[in-house]
Amino acid sequence: MKLAPNLHRIGNDIVAAYLVVADGGITVVDAGLAGHWRNLQRELTALDMTLEDIRGVVLTHGDSDHIGFAERLRLQTGLPVYIHAADAARAQGTERYKPAPGSASGLRPGPAARFLAYSMGKQGWRTKYLTDVVPVADGDVLDLPGSPRIIGLPGHSPGSVAVHVPGVKALFVGDALTTRNVLTGRTGLQPSPFTDDPAQALETLDRLTPLTDVEWILPGHGTPWNGPVSELAGGVRAGA
Repeated sequence: MKLAPNLHRIGNDIVAAYLVVADGGITVVDAGLAGHWRNLQRELTALDMTLEDIRGVVLTHGDSDHIGFAERLRLQTGLPVYIHAADAARAQGTERYKPAPGSASGLRPGPAARFLAYSMGKQGWRTKYLTDVVPVADGDVLDLPGSPRIIGLPGHSPGSVAVHVPGVKALFVGDALTTRNVLTGRTGLQPSPFTDDPAQALETLDRLTPLTDVEWILPGHGTPWNGPVSELAGGVRAGA
């Protein structure tokens, strides 16, 4: 799905991953669920491009609904998969997430069932953990199309990050926040469920406030948000 020139989404408001199309090829941001592999191929076909045009994958964190097809793509193409060093073990399946008590409160059967059904339909049960990753750190600018910059946002997970790509005026936030709680069905800016440290997750959002060249704020779950970044942290806190 084309969002803007050189900016595409695969998946939907339940689980999403993104493509940045820039000089030199494609950067994939997050890898959704295993079954999004077919969505990736369809999007590439629509762009008249192939897997060979992808230069790398950047993960916002290491949860299973974000690493989806990353290992398959890495094995098939040899491409690097970048993730913050603090989440490398999570993406490799050697460290499980430990959400804070109450971070999944308010669950409603309908939305939760839809999330589960979608995840199963997209082969969430077939997640393949990564066997090799390239660790990154806060402030790194990666040698990939669009020159994505890493902004550390620990809280949802120790290595949760935002990925800032000025060339497409996009900020990919993973699960640092959400615009659709997959467990409650509630929409709008709010904290993500299943967060390790909810207080830290809210606090670190202030690191995004100075950004001025962003028109697209793109979460892993929910619709894109097109408001000013200066209002982002306050909006999420108000939605808590």
